[in-house]
Amino acid sequence: MSNFVIPKPTNEPIKGYLPGSPEVVELMSVLEEMKSKTIDIPLIIGGKRIFTDVKGTCRIPHDHQHVLGTYSIASTVHLEQAIHAAREAKKQWEELSWNDRAAIFLKAADLLAGPFRAKINAATMLGQSKNIFQAEIDAACELIDFFRFNAYYMQQIYQMQPESSRGIWNRLEYRPLEGFVLAITPFNFTSIAGNLPSSPALMGNTVLWKPASSSVYSAYYLMELFEAAGVPDGVINFIPGKGSDVGKFLLPHPDLAGIHFTGSTDVFRHMWKVVGENISSYRSYPRIVGETGGKDFIFVHNSANIREVATAMIRGSFEYAGQKCSASSRAYIPKSMWPVLKSELEKDLATVKMGDPLKPETLVNAVIDQAAFVSIAQYISYTEESPDAEIIWGGKVDDSIGYFIEPTIIVAKKPDYKTMEEEIFGPVLTVYIYEDTKYEETLEICDQTSPYALTGSIFSKDRYAIDIASKKLRHSAGNFYINDKPTGAVVNQQPFGGARASGTNDKAGSYLNLIRWSSPRSIKENFVPPTHYSYPYMDQ
Repeated sequence: MSNFVIPKPTNEPIKGYLPGSPEVVELMSVLEEMKSKTIDIPLIIGGKRIFTDVKGTCRIPHDHQHVLGTYSIASTVHLEQAIHAAREAKKQWEELSWNDRAAIFLKAADLLAGPFRAKINAATMLGQSKNIFQAEIDAACELIDFFRFNAYYMQQIYQMQPESSRGIWNRLEYRPLEGFVLAITPFNFTSIAGNLPSSPALMGNTVLWKPASSSVYSAYYLMELFEAAGVPDGVINFIPGKGSDVGKFLLPHPDLAGIHFTGSTDVFRHMWKVVGENISSYRSYPRIVGETGGKDFIFVHNSANIREVATAMIRGSFEYAGQKCSASSRAYIPKSMWPVLKSELEKDLATVKMGDPLKPETLVNAVIDQAAFVSIAQYISYTEESPDAEIIWGGKVDDSIGYFIEPTIIVAKKPDYKTMEEEIFGPVLTVYIYEDTKYEETLEICDQTSPYALTGSIFSKDRYAIDIASKKLRHSAGNFYINDKPTGAVVNQQPFGGARASGTNDKAGSYLNLIRWSSPRSIKENFVPPTHYSYPYMDQ
């Protein structure tokens, strides 16, 4: 036997996709091939592909008449089969050495960095309407980083061992959880969709994976990646379906060992409630790990650089049409800066392109589906009729071809205006203009306005102002940025997650998340056990 060592990884370099580059030529070829065919996506349970009569549809959000494929929807019979498959697979999987499990996901990283890169990026661009840069940093680089760093974190966790006194050897065994882990993944990040089932699996668990209905297309190609990397049958079971139906059957199940979730706060709270109502029926207390909503902020001090602020507001609010949990959707601007900043924003926004994300000049894409389009449009309509706010840029919506909503900036007269408080999840930024002399007072308003606490940023050249903001906003954001937009967390650099209504803050991209998928056993071995009950002090 050997003590294997995984060298510390480095973050995957982002490819440039410059005109005529090899990666562009390959990507365009794959995009054309994938657009030209319609696929039928099965359930994958215990390694078997199962096609059902009840189907869902995969559409291109920026061209919603274009159908990419159909997918099978799991029934309760299939969910029971998936539980059985996970139970059977666990017997061998949890006994497999940690380095063999690591090897599978390290291979997945290299496959994604190489032959699967164009395919996964293309699937994300088509099915989730991401431009190439957004797809590359998400579907390729971040997921590659998750695979590599998670393997490294697993090694670190296993190396964390207790002290031993003379004659005794103490150790910790990091066991997988008893039962199955339910991974429920969102549409907006392919990397999250890949990480939520794979990180518990890496630690020896078996997983039932329900992807978001609006991103089953890219999720299916991730399943192909897992299979190509050598993930054994039944370790990750692919069960697309209606969330309420899947949850109704799986959440109360006695074998539920954990939930790995990214999605809405309301859904997460409902899941937690169901677990609480069934707490006496589980074999053990289920681990509940969730990253949920956000109402992320940019707070500007009057010492800030206006160009830096304008750039952060546009990138942070409108990249991927604001459909990031971390996207900035409220901004606090000092009154003295607003006229010039407004002019800079208008000048930049006049050049921003919205449309087909396959075109390199496109910054703003379509939103994911009709339901999202309607929800976001309602916030814009509400503002158009409100005396307490005005739209100073954008506001137009059009779903005739794709689900397009213009980058929209609202100026609110009150800090508690509806669009300052509620998560919109679209390309809508609300600005509140405050008196320069009320910096600290407005920081307190920022902290108290929203129930969420995911990401936020402060822009200032004044270190005292930065220090004040950092302290007053201490609990307002799990990821806090200084002179930067509040998006773009990188694995191993900015572990990601928030508290309050934004989740359990278990920090994906660090060992903190990975350790949640183990149940440590403390082992004490006594090399020279005593042979009589009495202690020396008793001889007096």
